[in-house]
Amino acid sequence: MHNQTTRVGRLANLSSHLWEGLRDYFGTLGRRREPAVNDRAGLRRFLETRASYVAQTSLYGYLRTRAGMIYPQLFDNDEFVQSINIAKWQIWLACLSDLSIYAGGLLARGSPASAPKVGTLLQELVTAILDDTGIPADAGGEFAAYAQRVRARLAGCEWDRITDDETPFSESPTALIRWAPVVENLKELDEEIVRNSVRFRWQEIRRDLRRHLDAEAVLRATG
Repeated sequence: MHNQTTRVGRLANLSSHLWEGLRDYFGTLGRRREPAVNDRAGLRRFLETRASYVAQTSLYGYLRTRAGMIYPQLFDNDEFVQSINIAKWQIWLACLSDLSIYAGGLLARGSPASAPKVGTLLQELVTAILDDTGIPADAGGEFAAYAQRVRARLAGCEWDRITDDETPFSESPTALIRWAPVVENLKELDEEIVRNSVRFRWQEIRRDLRRHLDAEAVLRATG
């Protein structure tokens, strides 16, 4: 009975985290909110909500697919629960990194002369997101180092060379393979499918940002 109660509690916590990401992405009662991304606040919200959505649905979807009927039983294992929390945060960092690079590329493409301004803006937005997040208690000992890698990637980016395709989304598929608590030989078998599934999840988000981003307005609002 104790194990069953613990499992239910952990699954409820998992469902709560997943619902938060889904709610932010799809909006109340399943109705999508698609406001124009025309200022700093709108761009930051887009980065936060979409990175969270892709990170959570990619990780939990992979685990549920791979585990099948025994998926709920995995939450009886303390090491598994710890591993999934670490994976969740690491994949989120990778998703935030990829989407920020892509968004900056669209901004620079919309206003090529503003590439230096784009770099400053994206670094400020991501730094604010990371600072507000802090170091989550369940994120593991490597979170801070990987957060710094996100900052370094942004600092070294050549914004006017970012392409409007899958290329910027290089970190998130690798992070799912690296951090998902699945035995290594199975991850090797799954790798191509898993990578493609993450890339597929980004397609609609790329379309959304391309459709709703007003690059000139964002940069004008930046000052």
